[in-house]
Amino acid sequence: QASKVPFCKFHLGDRPIPVTFKRAIAALSFWQKVKLAWGLCFLSDPISKDDVEKCKQKDLLEQMMAEMIGEFPDLHRTIVSERDIYLTYMLKQAAKQIELPRASETEPRKYIPAVVVGVVGMGHVPGIEKNWNSDLNIQEIMSVPPPSASSKIFKFVIKATVFGLMGYGCYRIGQRTAQFILSMPAAQSYLQKLTEIRSR
Repeated sequence: QASKVPFCKFHLGDRPIPVTFKRAIAALSFWQKVKLAWGLCFLSDPISKDDVEKCKQKDLLEQMMAEMIGEFPDLHRTIVSERDIYLTYMLKQAAKQIELPRASETEPRKYIPAVVVGVVGMGHVPGIEKNWNSDLNIQEIMSVPPPSASSKIFKFVIKATVFGLMGYGCYRIGQRTAQFILSMPAAQSYLQKLTEIRSR
């Protein structure tokens, strides 16, 4: 719809997901990663419309944020606080005055205010308001730190677990398949004949 409005530009102003994800993983300790992975494994309840509406309530949202800060402070910093800074920076860039085209180089520069409509999640509004009048630098929060020793161990454990489960699954399937084939009358008859031949 925005593209249909004359002179309107559409910008995706959030930080790239890969950067946020890598910084979030790098910020967690080994045991925090294990705890988070364990919690996500048992997060099977589907999100209903009622759950979404409840999250729109300011008190509940603040409570959820407080719980997240208490349990995973570094995760909150990378997923929420840093993105607050990034979103604020992008909105301020979009809100800069627009220079009108000039007929000649001698003509004085003229500017008009930009009209910006920012669409952000409710959880980011307080952070954007807090950072709006600050001098922001997004270079630091755009960098991806090198993987730590705990990250390498965590990746190895995850891969080993996945391959171990796949191997065990193949073993169980093969075992049951063999039992099923051997229980068939044709297989029983063949084995009986083979036993008789060997006993002669």
